[in-house]
Amino acid sequence: MAAITEKTGITRRKVQIQSNFERRAFLFMRLSGIALLILAVGHMLIQHVLNSSTNLTIMFVAEQWNSWGWKLFDFLLLVFTVPHGINGLRNILEDYIHNESLMKGINILLLIFVVATLLWAGYAIINFDSTPFMN
Repeated sequence: MAAITEKTGITRRKVQIQSNFERRAFLFMRLSGIALLILAVGHMLIQHVLNSSTNLTIMFVAEQWNSWGWKLFDFLLLVFTVPHGINGLRNILEDYIHNESLMKGINILLLIFVVATLLWAGYAIINFDSTPFMN
């Protein structure tokens, strides 16, 4: 409800504050966006500017993943990218799906997807054995 004050003529509205989850999701999108800007631009510079894109082979990746620093870099890229993208998808779906129980089910499926993807891909990055690819 809007109320106009008599003296100033200013309209004041009471705003309903969103849940804590939505605030955290909003903040995560902003912070992960900054992290992704740094990580993704760094990745593009390293992979496509400093190195020739014709040099991107499994042996090149195997050499990089011999170092825990590269594994950590790629893992951080994964940890920020997947939840950031899925949270964006969740926001878009909430704009079009107004059935709360359906949206709750979709949110659970998206959460399962994020956790499974992070565990599966994180396991692959951490346990990657580069010895078969080295000459």
